[in-house]
Amino acid sequence: MKVRAAVLRSSGRPHPYAESRPLGIEEVELGPPGRGEVLVRTLAAGLCHSDLSVIDGSRPRPLPMVLGHEAVGEIVELGEGVAGFAIGDRVVFSFVPICGHCEPCATGRPALCEPGASANAAGELMEGGSRWKDASGQPLQHHLGVSAFAEFVVASSRSVVKVDNDLPPEIAALFGCAVLTGVGAVVNTAKVSPGESIAIFGLGGVGLASLLGSRCSGAYPVIAVDVNQEKLALALELGAHYAFDARSESLVKDLRQITQDGVQYAIESVGNEAVLAQAYSATRRGGTTVSVGLPAPDKRLNIPSVSLVAEERTIRGSYMGSSVPSRDLPRFIALYRAGLLPVDRLLTHRLSFEDLNDGFDRLARGEAIRQVVIFDSPSAARSTR
Repeated sequence: MKVRAAVLRSSGRPHPYAESRPLGIEEVELGPPGRGEVLVRTLAAGLCHSDLSVIDGSRPRPLPMVLGHEAVGEIVELGEGVAGFAIGDRVVFSFVPICGHCEPCATGRPALCEPGASANAAGELMEGGSRWKDASGQPLQHHLGVSAFAEFVVASSRSVVKVDNDLPPEIAALFGCAVLTGVGAVVNTAKVSPGESIAIFGLGGVGLASLLGSRCSGAYPVIAVDVNQEKLALALELGAHYAFDARSESLVKDLRQITQDGVQYAIESVGNEAVLAQAYSATRRGGTTVSVGLPAPDKRLNIPSVSLVAEERTIRGSYMGSSVPSRDLPRFIALYRAGLLPVDRLLTHRLSFEDLNDGFDRLARGEAIRQVVIFDSPSAARSTR
């Protein structure tokens, strides 16, 4: 079938993207779902820094690629052998396809699925290869098994989780990355308990989701750190007990003063090695720093290594919030419905498909939390099957 999709053909184009237009809306050919795959009509897709890092070249990916990975859609066709799903099901995408059989999956760490990681790195689906071709017949790569910036997508059935149909699409989409990653970092990776102190470094969509997860977990105090004053103000509205400008020379001293010699947990969501070192320095003896952001592959962290032993401090990575999507997405959505995770407050902009480049300009300038593309119902006349 022929569908419209946002194709990235080269990384590193100059700002503003509204002029250089790294994402081109093209009519492309989408193959049918193969065995174990589903065809999904995209309803809404969020703009994430993980997409931006491919656009600006800081996270190299095989190109050309149909971008996007945080999304919700409706199943319209089932491939051979797909069980547990039906046509018409509303699904949220997981940006790590989960085989269920490799060592990480078998030991309860599906975010580290080895076949899923290999497929994502190659720009392919879990079942192998690409289902995209451009107008000249050349293959296009998949982004994290999702490629959500398209009217329809084919994905592995192991990349989707069924959710309730009444959840607004622009809200449901946020659970696929921002919420799964941010809240998961708090409850799955850090395992924060009531009364424990936490500082969130970086208040984008993932960082503010971590803040919501911290409040929901009963952490105290919850401290927000960023350079953007509007985001710091929003953090206070969302329940942060303190908010600090990351540029303050006395930041670490101030955090140690209000938490009796350092926070028990620090979440770093910026993807910057200097911010990660700052977050680490704010933790107390026995404290844990959780790194959620994705820095460029060539960056290195510089910390006093003796403190890892002498002070029993810990640094932990958290990919996809160390989540089990089939377990965590339903429970995070339940917390949203109960009013304990006001995820809707993260949504700052609703965009049309044609606004993607402008949206990534806004994201690069730090002027948005979460922006979501709302897809209109595509014309059935585009189908060629």
